[in-house]
Amino acid sequence: MTIKNIAIITLGCSKNEIDSELMVELIKKDNFSITDSLEKADIIVINTCGFIREAKEESIEVIWEAIKYKERGKCKFIILAGCLAERYSDELLGEIDAIDGIIGTGNIKDIVSMIIGLQKGNKRLKKVKNINEGYLEGVKRSNFAPSKYIKISEGCNNFCTYCIIPKLRGKHRSRRMEDIVGEVEFFVKNGVKEIILIGQNITDYGIDIYGEYRLYKLLDALNKIDELKWIRLLYLYPDNITQELIRSIRDNDKVLKYLDIPLQHINDDILNKMNRKTSKKDIIRLISTLRKEIPDIVLRTTFIVGFPGETEEHFRELYNFVEEIQFDRLGVFTYSKEEDTPAYGFDGQLDEKTKQHRKKQLMELQRNISYTLNSLKVGRIYEAIVEEKVEKGLFSGRTYMDSPDIDGVVFIKSDKDLEYGEFVNVRITDAFEYDLMGEIMNELG
Repeated sequence: MTIKNIAIITLGCSKNEIDSELMVELIKKDNFSITDSLEKADIIVINTCGFIREAKEESIEVIWEAIKYKERGKCKFIILAGCLAERYSDELLGEIDAIDGIIGTGNIKDIVSMIIGLQKGNKRLKKVKNINEGYLEGVKRSNFAPSKYIKISEGCNNFCTYCIIPKLRGKHRSRRMEDIVGEVEFFVKNGVKEIILIGQNITDYGIDIYGEYRLYKLLDALNKIDELKWIRLLYLYPDNITQELIRSIRDNDKVLKYLDIPLQHINDDILNKMNRKTSKKDIIRLISTLRKEIPDIVLRTTFIVGFPGETEEHFRELYNFVEEIQFDRLGVFTYSKEEDTPAYGFDGQLDEKTKQHRKKQLMELQRNISYTLNSLKVGRIYEAIVEEKVEKGLFSGRTYMDSPDIDGVVFIKSDKDLEYGEFVNVRITDAFEYDLMGEIMNELG
């Protein structure tokens, strides 16, 4: 049987996106071709997400859509990868006959051998349970773009009671600093201007291999790379944000003054039940320190509402905290009851209606906060990276205040065509709830 074209569908987070790009490089190295067309694909690989209920449902829907191409089209095999595949490998193979292979989160290095195995006639292949595998160093991702995600660590040691990730992605594992710097230098030589450092918890970077928290040293090293424009940080747990790290963020000019710090709640009882290693007092102190030490810092966070045992008083404390702190960016999740997590068996499970109502209240509050904060930006000038042409004379881009896909954009009015990845200065002329409108500054502006 001849296998030539392989399509990869990526679901979920940016960490999955990196895993898909690594699989692409392995596949191309073995002389298979990558296609964006599901109609032309001999094999469809679905890199799934299995973190919470909505992500699992989306993954299942995409699997059934892909099966249609196997039933009626050219597709011969379907392979599942990612967190859903790792989490439910036996169930998926047992219940969906059209699935031909399962690749776990720590087995992406085996994608080519699985393809060859299927090509030789082997059936229902499965490679999982290798969740503590190291990063695939030496595999150079070649899908260049102005902005690229860089995975600096994998896994997590926090074991929050609601979270399944340590059982799917393993313990916290940092990459060596020289490997990360080398990858960033490679990307910058190929036109990348913004790197986005990610991991399940990048605050813990280095503690496992160096015996100390070394994110600040990594930033110091990356800041020295010529032609690199922006360094963005995502997913910093609050408990190990050290003074050295704050200094590095403040003093390194390429490190964006933007931090994504998932707090999850503010009530001490709920934080304790979540097994979060922090407290309301610690959180307030950290926010105060960050805003004092780093002028114009943008703070993004996420909260979970409807955690087992969350009373109306607990929620009201969270609501009042958000109203007082005025986060620049904020997301809200309803608690997802996940089997194989401690919180699954907790007393005080809340009904979906209550959880959705609390989410709605918090997001309505944040919408008003966001509009108020955005309104204060009118008249100011920001540097923005151009991302898309919306229509003639209008483009969209991002400032240092905006992460891709999760935050808002700045719409840029310009009489001249702007290039994807170009940096321009924009004077803000109008504000919306989550987005901004501005006009490009001319050379004399």
